Amino acid sequence: MVMEMEYPNPLDKNKPMTSLSKKVYFQHTPEALVQQALDLEQGTLNDAGALCITTGKFTGRSPKDRFIVKDESTVTTVDWGDVNIAIAPEVFDRLLQKMTAFVEEKELWVRACYAGADPQYRINVTVINTTPWANLFCHHLFISPTEQELINYQQEWLIFQIPEFLADPLVDGTRQENFSIINFSEKIILIGGTAYTGEMKKGIFSVLNFLLPQQDVLPMHCSANEGSNGDVALFFGLSGTGKTTLSADPERKLIGDDEHGWSQETIFNFEGGCYAKCIDLSADKEPQIYAAIRSGSLLENTRFFTGTNRVDYSDSTITENTRAAYPIMYINEAKMPAIGKTPTNIFFLTCDAFGVLPPISKLTTAQAMYHFLSGYTAKVAGTEIGIKEPQTTFSACFGRVFLPANPTAYATLLGKKLEENPNVNVWLVNTGWTGGSYGEGKRISLRYTRALVSAAIQEQLRDVPFVPHPSFLVLVPQSCPNVPASILNPRDTWSDKEAYDRQSDKLTGLFMQNFEAFREQASEEIRQASPKFLRKIK
Repeated sequence: MVMEMEYPNPLDKNKPMTSLSKKVYFQHTPEALVQQALDLEQGTLNDAGALCITTGKFTGRSPKDRFIVKDESTVTTVDWGDVNIAIAPEVFDRLLQKMTAFVEEKELWVRACYAGADPQYRINVTVINTTPWANLFCHHLFISPTEQELINYQQEWLIFQIPEFLADPLVDGTRQENFSIINFSEKIILIGGTAYTGEMKKGIFSVLNFLLPQQDVLPMHCSANEGSNGDVALFFGLSGTGKTTLSADPERKLIGDDEHGWSQETIFNFEGGCYAKCIDLSADKEPQIYAAIRSGSLLENTRFFTGTNRVDYSDSTITENTRAAYPIMYINEAKMPAIGKTPTNIFFLTCDAFGVLPPISKLTTAQAMYHFLSGYTAKVAGTEIGIKEPQTTFSACFGRVFLPANPTAYATLLGKKLEENPNVNVWLVNTGWTGGSYGEGKRISLRYTRALVSAAIQEQLRDVPFVPHPSFLVLVPQSCPNVPASILNPRDTWSDKEAYDRQSDKLTGLFMQNFEAFREQASEEIRQASPKFLRKIK
């Protein structure tokens, strides 16, 4: 339906929406958006009924083109640097004026929605798109108001996403033609030159990462699920660590797969849906995600088997970052509303290609803060040209690129939550290598990892003996149901113990080097949680 005249222009609430464009569609249903995309020849349906589109030049985020307006509200509160790149208010104002003029004769799709399942902490987000499929993405990834809520809806934040608008870097002050700019004073996110939908999702995530700590809420880049007795587990992990696989447990309800807040009393999902990577997706490996890709879902940058409309999920011709967006209710075991209690167990997942870390270990509060700050995993040798051995990757708080404040602020807030809730268990889980580093050892069996995580959740590790790891000092259980005791202590799995010690010291040094960026602002408690060298370093 064409939006009513009286609905306000999100950029000027004293004017009707028709002052922005004469062709505006408001709060369209997924079915209507899919049909419009098909009519405009912007996508096709696959054999399961999902809408398949391509996002053009950009198939992922462009971190170097993501800016925050530097003004009185942010000059001392944002951690400026390579992650949070400053841009002047006048640059923002000029681009906003140009984008507003640009859309005067365009069709626009507008959606009022929420970010945050807990009404006490959610923010109202209005989105303006120039394609129906981008608006479909927003329907899935944000939370839709009820009809009654829509009557009283008041806009707080605005996403203005115009992929067709290209900036002139020499005139407009951007780095390239594409840009994503957050203005905390005006409460507007401008996105131009890129159709990649994840820029909208992560833009609002950055906003919540800035706002929620001011309300003593810890924003987290993690998945969450809930057991039948109401116990909540959180799963943090960078790409390739198994976060999606381990949190998608058919025996537990999914609260959310990517972004959550931890308030005084609740864990709550920021989103209304899932944005799942689907490269090499299969019904056997990820049955819940596979089944969720159906009528109404959005598939980005995938290819069909020749002569069919069946998706070849192994095809990375366009990108390896193929994605599926769908409502969380498409997951059979999803919890609605997406709110749970304070977590009982927290899992930090790492794919340690050095073969040093235990398959599972328990962390003290200080160690939890230290490893939260570290956000460690490893790129495997051979995955990129020129890499001859494992390459460490550190991303503070398991999502550094989305943190407007210094990471130590979030680690400190995590420590505060753990001190207030002493019964919360924090575990470090290595889903990487054992018996040697990559190329010599072998990948830890997913069956064993599942058994270790299950045992931790079911409190089967509560009464077993633990011993500290000789270098990282994390506590290693000495037995676990359905897991051979021989794999629990990583040094024991190496035939060459001296080689293990050398590799352990190498990884320890890399942790220490990474931590130097946080040392000055970190507490002495966190500093003391650093791993120790096994050998005397000359």
